[in-house]
Amino acid sequence: MQGRLGLRQAGESSADAVVRGSITRYEPDFVVAFAGGGNSQVTVDKRLVQITVSVEIVNRDGKTIWQRSGMLLEGDYEPGSESESRGRGRALSKLVTNIVDGAQSQW
Repeated sequence: MQGRLGLRQAGESSADAVVRGSITRYEPDFVVAFAGGGNSQVTVDKRLVQITVSVEIVNRDGKTIWQRSGMLLEGDYEPGSESESRGRGRALSKLVTNIVDGAQSQW
């Protein structure tokens, strides 16, 4: 978020605003694409990480500037080549985009 909003990292006691959040659900292994072959074999082509979070931005006076509860983020990944960390990275990138968009909507 620092590069996208021109912010600097600071301790909570000296910050103008604080971003707080919690993960309320984490599902690392949904199958979203598969192919059936002969002999009743199924090959999984794509999996999905789903993360549900609640996030808020609070100013130094304690007033909530922006808040979203139950935000569902998804990131797909190919099984076998890399763990769900690639999908998790995609989901977290979407989280940053949502927070930046939310913060900018309040300016």
